[in-house]
Amino acid sequence: MKIKYLSLFLILTLNLSSQEHIIKFATLAPEGSTWIKLMREYDEIIRKESGGKLGFKIYAGGVAGDEKDVLRKIKIGQYHSAGITGVGLGEISPQVRILDSPFLFRNHAEIDFVLKSLDEEFQNGFNQNGFILLGWAEVGFVYTFTNAPIYKISDLKNLKMWSWEGDPVAEATFKALNANVFPLSITDVRTSLQTKLIDGFYTSPLAAISLQWFTMVKYLHHYPLANAAGAVVVSKKEFDKLPPDLQKILLVTGKQVMRKLTLQSRVDNEKSLQILKKKLQFTLPINEKEIERYNEVGKNARLLMADKLYSKDFMERIESVLSDYRAKNSK
Repeated sequence: MKIKYLSLFLILTLNLSSQEHIIKFATLAPEGSTWIKLMREYDEIIRKESGGKLGFKIYAGGVAGDEKDVLRKIKIGQYHSAGITGVGLGEISPQVRILDSPFLFRNHAEIDFVLKSLDEEFQNGFNQNGFILLGWAEVGFVYTFTNAPIYKISDLKNLKMWSWEGDPVAEATFKALNANVFPLSITDVRTSLQTKLIDGFYTSPLAAISLQWFTMVKYLHHYPLANAAGAVVVSKKEFDKLPPDLQKILLVTGKQVMRKLTLQSRVDNEKSLQILKKKLQFTLPINEKEIERYNEVGKNARLLMADKLYSKDFMERIESVLSDYRAKNSK
């Protein structure tokens, strides 16, 4: 019996000693979500390819705090990596927030093209601010959910809309929309809907179902407000501790798994939209002229953020890249 326990102790000791690099990863994404399922797949692959020398320890569901909290904790070494949305990304590299600006993208192909075209520039922005981009993990197109129907921009004036507290993109968007907003932490949205402090919010279809926010509204405006970017990042300080072979495993696998996550998120969001069609009333802009107004709002919101989050030149280059792409792919 003593020999049996001694053997077990030796096995456990050897397994622990082989795990030379454990990356503490934190995110708001809940257990059971697509993000966490794919992160566990990511962890499984890098452990196998590194012979157990590299792995993640995952802290899901916001147990480490919101995105700004997690990034602060990464800077002091309490955590090493994070799965974050636009708010967190903007804390690292503000120019990335242009990806979240309203009415910029019309479809997934445009998003993929812009990310590919400016990949090096975006990566440099992260590197210069102490982080390594392991892969884009798109949240998806964001829609407006309300308790009164929206057919035109002026309908927003009669609603009490939530905006993510401290988010400059949300601030510029709703200012350009001339909407009535209540800035709150994301953790306060559900309670504020229940108490009727707010009667509208914006999020992806998948998130609306996962968070059960949709149960407290009646309408979904079926014209995307924006696309919400997301990514998995790791502290450059922690990354630089890894030997070159482990860095390569982390980067190559990250790119592959995060692409898989993005594609799966798109599928999940489309399925979620179909579910929501049975639960909520969908509305659309009343005519083409109103859609043109949305595009003007998007332009105005981006101008409000120019020279604050990104340069006007950078904004114009993004718009030019999109314009050229649309011209070549108009069919």
